[in-house]
Amino acid sequence: MKKKIIAYMTAAAMMTTMLVGCSQAEGAKTTKADTASQTEGISTVNITYVQSPLNVPSIVEKEKGIFEKNFKENGVEAAYSNLTTGPEQTQALASGDIQFLNAVGATSVILSAANGADIKIISMYSRSPEAFMLFSKDDSIQSAEDLKGKTIAGPKGTILHEVLVAYLSNAGMTEEDVNFVNMGIPEAQAALAGGSADAALLAGPTAYNMEKDGYHVVTTGEGLTDASIVTATSQAFYDEHPELVETFLKSQKEILDDIDADYDEAVAVTSKATELSEEAVKEMYGMYDFSMDITEDDIAAMEKTVEFMKNTGMIETDVDIRSLILETE
Repeated sequence: MKKKIIAYMTAAAMMTTMLVGCSQAEGAKTTKADTASQTEGISTVNITYVQSPLNVPSIVEKEKGIFEKNFKENGVEAAYSNLTTGPEQTQALASGDIQFLNAVGATSVILSAANGADIKIISMYSRSPEAFMLFSKDDSIQSAEDLKGKTIAGPKGTILHEVLVAYLSNAGMTEEDVNFVNMGIPEAQAALAGGSADAALLAGPTAYNMEKDGYHVVTTGEGLTDASIVTATSQAFYDEHPELVETFLKSQKEILDDIDADYDEAVAVTSKATELSEEAVKEMYGMYDFSMDITEDDIAAMEKTVEFMKNTGMIETDVDIRSLILETE
């Protein structure tokens, strides 16, 4: 009988505890040779590091070196990749250049799966619809209709892109009704500030600072998307190295436990990394849910995203979300 990987991890954690107890009682130790044999053929795992919008778990993990510590127990080095856009991440996973996507939009995962790529969701990373915003300089832009013919800058194939398309769709409009220019968040911010864009799709500290600077928030993602961000790997990688996927999930839980145990330290570390005040981090943190378990509500939200992407022509084929969730015997 198949179970979701999260259920598997719970059982695996219990079994590990029993085995450790027995091992300690017998004075047994895992040798480096044993570990190396488990991970034969791989010396390094590459994991994406995505700091924006406000990915506190990633920031805390990098500060404490949790991935490095735990993967080292498998005889494997952990390395970071700074690929941050959905298309870049999913392409790197498909090519084998990256083994773990640690914070990738469900929109990008669905698009990759629809195109036939081998991609599997391991766990949830976050949900934060309020953190994704559409800004303008002109506060007379109060509706989607007011955006008709306007130039809008932002990253294509991301949750921000989904926010824009959903916002237009609710008014019976499509992306064809605006001039959407694909660019990263820093570039979109500069385009809006410099006047070459009428509106910009922004998130994280950039969005926070723009709002504080008086820029007009046209809309947030609230009611438009659940902003589901997940972690992912490939089925092929799991089949070859299930113990490394287990280590990834063990690390994710450890990171979240560390944040819960010392929230003030997590805020301080995030403040330093983002150059936001601690007060700003605390204000923004409330917009995020970082629990890693995949719930029925998460599945329903991603199924809704599939329908949205089909209806807007972002994908042509159906994608079964449940089949995207990594399973094991």
